[in-house]
Amino acid sequence: MRNHMIIALGVAACLTLTGCVSSSKSKVTVTGTTTISKGQELTDLQRALDAGAISQRDYDSVRAKLLKRD
Repeated sequence: MRNHMIIALGVAACLTLTGCVSSSKSKVTVTGTTTISKGQELTDLQRALDAGAISQRDYDSVRAKLLKRD
Protein backbone atom coordinates (compact mmCIF):
# COMPACT_ATOMS: atom_id res chain seq x y z
CA MET A 1 0.00 0.00 0.00
CA ARG A 2 2.88 2.34 0.81
CA ASN A 3 4.38 1.71 -2.63
CA HIS A 4 1.13 2.80 -4.26
CA MET A 5 1.23 6.06 -2.30
CA ILE A 6 4.82 6.68 -3.35
CA ILE A 7 3.93 6.06 -7.00
CA ALA A 8 0.91 8.36 -6.80
CA LEU A 9 2.99 11.10 -5.20
CA GLY A 10 5.68 10.60 -7.82
CA VAL A 11 3.12 10.99 -10.60
CA ALA A 12 1.73 14.12 -8.94
CA ALA A 13 5.23 15.56 -8.57
CA CYS A 14 6.08 14.85 -12.22
CA LEU A 15 2.87 16.43 -13.42
CA THR A 16 3.44 19.45 -11.20
CA LEU A 17 7.02 19.84 -12.36
CA THR A 18 6.09 19.72 -16.03
CA GLY A 19 3.92 22.78 -15.46
CA CYS A 20 6.82 24.64 -13.83
CA VAL A 21 9.34 24.18 -16.62
CA SER A 22 9.73 27.35 -18.64
CA SER A 23 12.65 26.40 -20.88
CA SER A 24 11.78 24.80 -24.19
CA LYS A 25 14.97 22.73 -23.86
CA SER A 26 13.71 20.99 -20.70
CA LYS A 27 11.51 17.98 -21.19
CA VAL A 28 10.22 15.43 -18.71
CA THR A 29 9.28 12.03 -20.09
CA VAL A 30 7.76 9.30 -17.97
CA THR A 31 7.92 5.84 -19.48
CA GLY A 32 7.28 2.33 -18.32
CA THR A 33 4.38 0.14 -17.37
CA THR A 34 2.42 -0.27 -14.22
CA THR A 35 0.27 -3.04 -12.84
CA ILE A 36 -1.63 -0.72 -10.51
CA SER A 37 -5.29 -0.34 -11.41
CA LYS A 38 -6.80 3.04 -12.11
CA GLY A 39 -9.04 2.53 -9.08
CA GLN A 40 -6.02 1.97 -6.83
CA GLU A 41 -4.30 5.05 -8.20
CA LEU A 42 -7.41 7.12 -7.50
CA THR A 43 -7.59 5.71 -3.98
CA ASP A 44 -3.93 6.52 -3.38
CA LEU A 45 -4.43 9.98 -4.81
CA GLN A 46 -7.36 10.59 -2.43
CA ARG A 47 -5.25 9.42 0.50
CA ALA A 48 -2.46 11.80 -0.50
CA LEU A 49 -4.98 14.65 -0.53
CA ASP A 50 -6.46 13.60 2.82
CA ALA A 51 -2.97 13.41 4.34
CA GLY A 52 -2.14 16.90 3.09
CA ALA A 53 0.67 15.60 0.87
CA ILE A 54 -0.82 17.29 -2.20
CA SER A 55 -3.06 20.30 -2.75
CA GLN A 56 -6.64 20.19 -3.98
CA ARG A 57 -5.44 21.75 -7.23
CA ASP A 58 -2.86 18.99 -7.76
CA TYR A 59 -5.44 16.36 -6.83
CA ASP A 60 -7.94 17.70 -9.35
CA SER A 61 -5.31 17.90 -12.09
CA VAL A 62 -3.94 14.39 -11.58
CA ARG A 63 -7.41 12.89 -11.12
CA ALA A 64 -8.61 14.37 -14.42
CA LYS A 65 -5.57 12.95 -16.22
CA LEU A 66 -6.07 9.52 -14.63
CA LEU A 67 -9.71 9.44 -15.68
CA LYS A 68 -8.84 10.35 -19.29
CA ARG A 69 -6.21 7.64 -19.52
CA ASP A 70 -7.16 4.32 -21.14
